[in-house]
Amino acid sequence: MHGWAPEVIGAIGTPDTSPEAYLEVFFTRSAASRHAGTEALRRMYARTEDRDRATTWATREAQYDAVCTWGIPDHARLQRLSAIDVPVFVANGDSDPMILPHYSYLLAGLIPHARVKIYPDSAHGFLFQHRAEFAADVEAFLTGAS
Repeated sequence: MHGWAPEVIGAIGTPDTSPEAYLEVFFTRSAASRHAGTEALRRMYARTEDRDRATTWATREAQYDAVCTWGIPDHARLQRLSAIDVPVFVANGDSDPMILPHYSYLLAGLIPHARVKIYPDSAHGFLFQHRAEFAADVEAFLTGAS
């Protein structure tokens, strides 16, 4: 992975983004996913006091630079993943345009004790769309329940 797709850059690769752009990248075009996205936005903006500070453009640029740098194929770095000896939970949406699901499978396949879960009809916002299921999956992973 060496950067994001043009449609992702077009939607959120600018200093000023919109709720519509967020929905485009973080949720699929299905009615169920868009409804979940609208609900996620509603929850994000419901709190008016003690809100987290908004992410700055400089922070977002630094994240993108890291994606580009770490996305350069490097066999030695990939081999280092096999040394991770703790369980790892890898999760993703099945239609994520930012981190394609096959990268999640690749990552999980390189880490000895990794578990992968791909959430249906979802994109980069899978954890907001499937929040109850994701929370239960994380809890089961952390407690060792299967």
